[in-house]
Amino acid sequence: MKIVGLMSGTSYDGVDVVAAEFTRDGETLTLRPLGHRSLDYPDDLRAEIGALLPPAATTIEAVCRLDNRLGEVFAEAAAAGVELAGGTADAVVSPGQTVFHWVEAGRVRGTLQLGAPARVAARVGVPVLHDLRSADVAAGGQGAPLVPAFDALLLDAAAGSRAALNLGGIANLTVVAPGAPVLGYDVGPANALLDAAARRFLNRPCDLDGARAAAGRVHEGLLALLLAEPYYAAPPPKSTGKELFHAGYLDAKLAALGEPVGADDVLATLTELTARTVADACDRHGVTEVIAAGGGVRNPTLRARLAALGEGRWRLRTTDELGVPAQAKEAYAFALLGWLSWHGLPGAIPSVTGASRAAVLGSWTPSGPPFAATPAEPPRRLVVVP
Repeated sequence: MKIVGLMSGTSYDGVDVVAAEFTRDGETLTLRPLGHRSLDYPDDLRAEIGALLPPAATTIEAVCRLDNRLGEVFAEAAAAGVELAGGTADAVVSPGQTVFHWVEAGRVRGTLQLGAPARVAARVGVPVLHDLRSADVAAGGQGAPLVPAFDALLLDAAAGSRAALNLGGIANLTVVAPGAPVLGYDVGPANALLDAAARRFLNRPCDLDGARAAAGRVHEGLLALLLAEPYYAAPPPKSTGKELFHAGYLDAKLAALGEPVGADDVLATLTELTARTVADACDRHGVTEVIAAGGGVRNPTLRARLAALGEGRWRLRTTDELGVPAQAKEAYAFALLGWLSWHGLPGAIPSVTGASRAAVLGSWTPSGPPFAATPAEPPRRLVVVP
C-alpha cells in the first residue's frame, strides 16, 4: 500500500511531504521510503498563519480564507507526493496546520487544524485522512503527541530504555523501555521561542545554524525566569504549543527581567533552555540513547549542547541512522497513522495521551464513492412513504 504523508508543524515554515510503501508480513510492518520533499511557505502565508495564532484576535472570515489557502498548498504537496510514489497512491494523510490547541487545567478540550481536505482529495483523486487528533481528544486524551505510535514500532524496547526526540517548534519525547508502557509528551519549546527571537531581534525567520546563539552567552537571570515555567514541572500526559510559547510570552519574560539583553545572548539562552529541558527529561527517564529528528537537528549549536549534556549518560543520534530522514520523520509517522486507520487500527497510545481508550484516528474525505463502493446511477426522483 502506498501512502503520501504531509506535515506542517508548529514552526509553520512549510510542509514536508513523503511517499511510503507499506507491506505486512505477520507481525512485521515494512516501510519503504519512496522519497521526500520540503515545500517552503511564501512569506505572506507565514504571516497570515502567524496573524491568526493565539494570542492574536481573528475572525471567522480569516479562518475560512486561511483554511482554503492551506488546502491549496497541501493539495500541491500531495500531488508532489504522488509523483514520489511513482504516479499512484492509495491514500493521502493531511493532518493540517494546527491553529489552536484548547487546554484548560492540563486537560485538552478541543483542537483545530486547517487545510481544506476536500481540496486535497479533489487534486489527487484518492481518499484523504485528516483531523487526526480529535478522536483521541474525544476519548479524554491530549490529542498529542501522535508520533509515539511510529516511535514505539521503530524502537525495540528489548534493547533497553531509549528515547525518540523530535525538535520542531515544540520538543516532544517518546520513551520506550523493557516491560513498561510507552511514554510520550511535549517537553517544551524547541524552535518556537528561538524563531520568535530571531524575528524580533534579527528580522529573520530563524537563527540559521544557531550561529548567533553560538556567538552569545547564556544569561542566567533570564534562563532562571524561563525555567520557572510551571509547564515543565507538570507530569505527563501533557501537550503544549504556541498557545503558550509564543512571541508575547518571550516579551513578557524579557520585560520581567528588567534589564536589556543582547540578541545573541537571548538566542544563546533560549538554546540552553531547550537543551536543558530536553536533557532533564531524558535523565528523568534513565534513557541510554536519544534518537533525534525534526528541524532542530540541523542546528549544530543546539545539537552540540544536547550532546554535551548527555555525555556519559546517553548518546545522541539521529533517525537518519535508522533509515528515516530526520527532516521528514513526522511526515513518515503520519503516513503510518494513515495505514493504521485504513486498517481500522488505533493510532493513539493511551499511556501517552491519557485517553480512556485507544482511538482509531482521523476522518476520511473520499475523492468519489466511499472507498470500495460500487458507483451507482444517480436517482431521478424521490418518493416519500408513510
